[in-house]
Amino acid sequence: MEKYDVKILLLLLKSIEGDPDIFEWLMRNGYPELAAFSNAVRGDEEALMWLFRNNYQWLGIIVNSIDGMDKADKWLAKACHPVNLMLAQASRRVPEAIAWLEHHDLGIFLMLADAIHEVSDVLDAQRNGPYVK
Repeated sequence: MEKYDVKILLLLLKSIEGDPDIFEWLMRNGYPELAAFSNAVRGDEEALMWLFRNNYQWLGIIVNSIDGMDKADKWLAKACHPVNLMLAQASRRVPEAIAWLEHHDLGIFLMLADAIHEVSDVLDAQRNGPYVK
């Protein structure tokens, strides 16, 4: 994620928040992996599989890490820039990850983590709500 321009990361933020126009812009302007990532974060299994099938496994593994998979955390720690693991962990509200992003002045990643956390809360409520059997 560290290689994307901050303007593109801001668009990713809007897509994660559910803006369909921004999602379409990402798709049409050379960032289909970020569009798929935003949908995968929002619970779209097909988008997650697209990432794995189209050479964006690292983005799929970030999604798996966001979902709390320990193996994903371990892989990210070994194979990717630390910002990817810190983003995933900050999305789960891991204090050390939030502090790391703050210490490195990576506000855009804190914003992404907040948006991902909010989406995750909604998904958890839908999956585990009082009317789910």
